[in-house]
Amino acid sequence: MPIWIWFVFIGIIVSAVMSIWTARQERLIDDAWIEKEGQKYIERMEEERERRKKDINQGASLE
Repeated sequence: MPIWIWFVFIGIIVSAVMSIWTARQERLIDDAWIEKEGQKYIERMEEERERRKKDINQGASLE
């Protein structure tokens, strides 16, 4: 077999490995972003819950 066929074969393997590695890195970045945004959402829900409790308690004290 000519040597250039070996180079093509090695290039295909390297390309496949790099593709898998890049996909994994992107997945990790996406998971971190999703986790961060989810935490922001949970914090907003807790703030809203506290605000509603405060509003209900103030309304009850006025009566």
